[in-house]
Amino acid sequence: MSATGSPVLNMTVFAGFVAITLFVVYRVSHRNTSTSDYYAAGSAFTGSQNGIAITGDYLSAASFLGIAGAIAVHGYDGFLYSIGFLVAWLVALLLVAELVRNTGRFTMGDVLAYRMRQRPVRAAAATSTLVISFFYMLAQMAGAGGLIALLLGVHGKGGQAIVICVVGLVMIFYVLVGGMKGTTWVQIIKATLLVLCVVLMTVFLLGKFGFSISALLDEAAANNENGRQLLEPGAQYTTTTSQLDFISLSLALILGAAGLPHVLMRFYTVPNARQARRSVVWAVGAMAVFYLATLVIGYGASALVGSERILASTGRENSAAPLLAFEIGGPLLLGIVAAVAFATILAVVAGLTITASASFAHDVYANIVRGGKAEPAAEVRVARLTAVVVGVLAMIGGVLANGQNVAFLVALAFAFAASANLSTLLYSLFWKRFNTTGTLWAMYGGLGSCLLLVFFSPVVSGAPTSIFSGIDFQLFPLTNPGLVSIPISFLAGFLGTVLSKEKADPAKQAEMEVRSLTGIGA
Repeated sequence: MSATGSPVLNMTVFAGFVAITLFVVYRVSHRNTSTSDYYAAGSAFTGSQNGIAITGDYLSAASFLGIAGAIAVHGYDGFLYSIGFLVAWLVALLLVAELVRNTGRFTMGDVLAYRMRQRPVRAAAATSTLVISFFYMLAQMAGAGGLIALLLGVHGKGGQAIVICVVGLVMIFYVLVGGMKGTTWVQIIKATLLVLCVVLMTVFLLGKFGFSISALLDEAAANNENGRQLLEPGAQYTTTTSQLDFISLSLALILGAAGLPHVLMRFYTVPNARQARRSVVWAVGAMAVFYLATLVIGYGASALVGSERILASTGRENSAAPLLAFEIGGPLLLGIVAAVAFATILAVVAGLTITASASFAHDVYANIVRGGKAEPAAEVRVARLTAVVVGVLAMIGGVLANGQNVAFLVALAFAFAASANLSTLLYSLFWKRFNTTGTLWAMYGGLGSCLLLVFFSPVVSGAPTSIFSGIDFQLFPLTNPGLVSIPISFLAGFLGTVLSKEKADPAKQAEMEVRSLTGIGA
């Protein structure tokens, strides 16, 4: 039985998705002349629309293929990823969404620089945004290579490189022509398809077991090398180091979502703070359905496909959902899953690209180079040019990293976001004494410690799965630095503030507090 079904059918369904979304992007792109139109879609989306778009931005291919695979192979321990990803939105809802929408205009830099010195803080915010976006994007583009090998039967590096470049070119078109409005509609379409796809698979799957969860779990345990341990904690995290690693990963996932630049930028596409809150509520609802469905799909893959066959296939754990789709729905369902997986990569990369280009054009060009006096048309032109550069770099990075162990890059982006961005956002919004020195110490301290710890971790060297497996300069035992780098960031921000002689502007702080809580002047 072919693991890929019909590559022609898979590609045809995906091409149909691309054709429909390109038409939608073209139709909604008639008003992209002002910065507000290009960066924030004129703040014209409702909370429900934006909530579905946030779901599309947040649920990457790693969520769809990776979590289903982790549950299929490791059971209960694999589902802990889903819990981390979902709980993260409570932090965004309770601490960030409304206040960020009221305080900023287009980017995270607007919030952080509100009561600080503009130039150094905006430069730090842009640096953080570009680093996080690039790591996240690299993981998506490189992941496309493995997905292509699995679903289209394109196993040569050259063929995979060509398809990665095609994905990159379509994504650049979305951003150049559609701006935030076009990208948002792509996210809405993709999120709707993704949730419908996993719900459809879940219903088909449960139907095979007479809608008995117990029968499904029994069969999953019987067809897995972990046996009944699949249904209990501890199948994957058995040593003290691995358990610490999981705590570190969980901390990064839960705290990182509220600091992801492409998620924060979504709050500006709605007209007010009430709709920003509604966005998060809708996003949490859609994601809860998705993650519950992946639980059934993961155990279903263990039951019908078996862990041995999953780990022996191209893509290993990532192949669990496609193999299951072929098992329960034949080539047609596999074609739909293939198209949704490709659409997921395409939509997430488009969202990251517009975020990175907006941060450079708005924070660096408009506010640092032009001193806040840039012409809107010129700023949009710079944003579009930056989108092309970022897109080309993502394609090159994806081709070079294709085949590498890049799964850690997504979790690393969350660790960067939690370390560099969340501490500075919370301090800026809630601590009156916080100043520019504290902001810079927190952001650069978080970014620097993350990079340093990852460089000396098993991710880079000293383990069979390392990028450089033949050498060993490992000094830090955990693969995710969040457990150390996030406290370092909060501590650095605190020390930078209390040790510097710089005084915070009480009038500006009071103005920011009133605006963030009431929305007056937003």
